[in-house]
Amino acid sequence: MASPSLPARHPGAAGNVLHPVPPLPRAGEHAELCSGLLASRAHTSPKYFYDAMGSVLFEAICVLPEYYPTRTEAAIFSTHLPQMAEVIGTGGTIIDLGAGNCAKAARLFPLLHPHQYVPIDISADHLNDAVSRLQQRFPHIEMTALSLDLAQDWQLPPEVRNERRLFFYPGSSIGNFEPAQALDFLRHLRLCCDNNGGILIGVDLIKDAQILATAYDDHLGVTAAFNLNLLRHINRLLGSDFALSQWQHRAFFNSRQSRIEMHLEAKQDVQVRWADGGRDFRQGESIHTENSYKYSIPDFVALLEQAGFIAAHHWTDSDEWFAVIYAQTA
Repeated sequence: MASPSLPARHPGAAGNVLHPVPPLPRAGEHAELCSGLLASRAHTSPKYFYDAMGSVLFEAICVLPEYYPTRTEAAIFSTHLPQMAEVIGTGGTIIDLGAGNCAKAARLFPLLHPHQYVPIDISADHLNDAVSRLQQRFPHIEMTALSLDLAQDWQLPPEVRNERRLFFYPGSSIGNFEPAQALDFLRHLRLCCDNNGGILIGVDLIKDAQILATAYDDHLGVTAAFNLNLLRHINRLLGSDFALSQWQHRAFFNSRQSRIEMHLEAKQDVQVRWADGGRDFRQGESIHTENSYKYSIPDFVALLEQAGFIAAHHWTDSDEWFAVIYAQTA
């Protein structure tokens, strides 16, 4: 990730605030990356995809014909947003987890009329640019951008209003968590809500394995570039010497665990070094860079209920490839 900067004060709505959020310490990044790369099965966190180039590449992935989640979720919102608004109500605070370019949350504003919008993303520069543009369109909404690593222990600052918090987590990013981690994450969201809060979340559903596989290995190679860019980012963070030409993108559906796996596989025997360490990779050995779990609606609703949410409502596309689920705290 690019070094997170402090969230910017965005002009417009009265009461917008500057809240200093410390970046993830370089020592923490270094230790985390080294631990993953030196593990018996090398791995990295998906958060390291999202430097400036990674964020741009992910936006490109979202418009690929093979990558159904973005357009399918968008169609669900286009069709069912009025019904969602009836269930959710208006006002309150929208807390946008992994906000990116903020475009998905912006679609909610005309019907949900939030008093405050709190976008959270690990890529601070990308986020601040997006919020600056959004504030010009919606000057009456208080906006407070936060650079936080959602994979770490995090808390919301006091500037985030506590009444009627709606956590918005679109795009099926919950699938990047192991199921036990997903439950812990949802429990944390529940603790951050008052008794009149809720969650509106996108969930990718189980479907034909070939549809899943091509969504993560497109013909243009954009997803491959996104995956390989992670090595470029690691080189900057560790001072390592990964050569991208020595690695290739692999993605497949693990049916036993109901998840897509993304890996970077060594094309040949590879030596990688950094200032205080290194590793030799054999040809065919891989670095596991991402999981994306797929759920059934009953299984995910059960997960929400275990986390303390109740009264779940869901909306799907006609093929039932994707679901948007709303659950309340009381």
